[in-house]
Amino acid sequence: MQLFPHARLPHALLCALFAGLAGSAVHAQSSVSIYGLVDMSAGQFQNAGEAKLKRVESGRMATSYIGFAGTEDLGGGLKATFALESFFLADSGTSGRFGPDVFWARAANVGVAGAFGSLRAGRAGTPLFVSTLLFNPFGDSFGYSPAIRQWYSNNKGAGNRIFQTPLIGDSGWSNAVFYGTPKFGGFSANVAVSAGEGGVNRGPNYGGNLLYTGGPLAATVAYQHVEANGPGGNSLLNFPGFDKQTAWQLGASYSLAMAKLFLQYGEITTDATTEVKTRNAQVGASVPVGAVGAVLASYGESKREAGLADYTSKTLTVAYDHSFSKRTDAYLLVMTDKLTGFDTGHTYTVGLRHKF
Repeated sequence: MQLFPHARLPHALLCALFAGLAGSAVHAQSSVSIYGLVDMSAGQFQNAGEAKLKRVESGRMATSYIGFAGTEDLGGGLKATFALESFFLADSGTSGRFGPDVFWARAANVGVAGAFGSLRAGRAGTPLFVSTLLFNPFGDSFGYSPAIRQWYSNNKGAGNRIFQTPLIGDSGWSNAVFYGTPKFGGFSANVAVSAGEGGVNRGPNYGGNLLYTGGPLAATVAYQHVEANGPGGNSLLNFPGFDKQTAWQLGASYSLAMAKLFLQYGEITTDATTEVKTRNAQVGASVPVGAVGAVLASYGESKREAGLADYTSKTLTVAYDHSFSKRTDAYLLVMTDKLTGFDTGHTYTVGLRHKF
């Protein structure tokens, strides 16, 4: 049924309208995407010096999250970008990584990108964290990766009382500016500066990394200087008289015909009433099994020196990961966790991970 049977738009006007709409679409060329990851594990979990727990856990192999990101073409090779990413616990439906957390803890930033690289402001992962996850076979696994556990898990083993990973400042920084260069002959670099913004936070925090990827070889060097803590960082109360902390890390990987090898080494120095120095090392491998499987193995050792309170943490993780598709995989995993003066912890889990 025609509501206005006698109404007619002139042909020239119709052409002008369509041309205007087409022109707007060409200039805007914006896109927004929704994406994320859900990871669930079930089995026995046990850190060194702790009781065995039969649990269903979210985010151990990869932290579960949901994200929103978009770009808009601004012309001249320049585009605007934004990202909002929130962690959640799929086993309980609550937000956060492993407990109370800021809502957009994974990312909350806006920026511009072009031939000069990318510039963002807000919250995002630090260059040191990116280097740590890239050069171990378990990526950003806070539950199972020896490298991530020994650099970033604040309370680890012995009833969460004795051995505390000394790295502070969180794996993501708020109130920060991030710059990433384009690639030059396989090299790229990232820099981050987080403002203290007065109050109890002194700041600023700053850090960066240099990455190289060329053929089978990849490598990194990363550094950061921290004076202010973040929402998920180690409490400064653990370091009476805290002044500042510096950390550096070297990492490399090499792809062979039958395996990919990983190596990391770094040190964390915390200036406080009692200086705390920690040395972290990790070796690992990823071995393909057929076209859809891989055996992952990683050993990490962390030595903390703090006067009379010296501890060594040793973690070994071995897993089989089976890909059903590009987005869904399942895994079987065994992990042993040792800590000076405490009983060894044994973890056995099966898990499912889905990306969307």
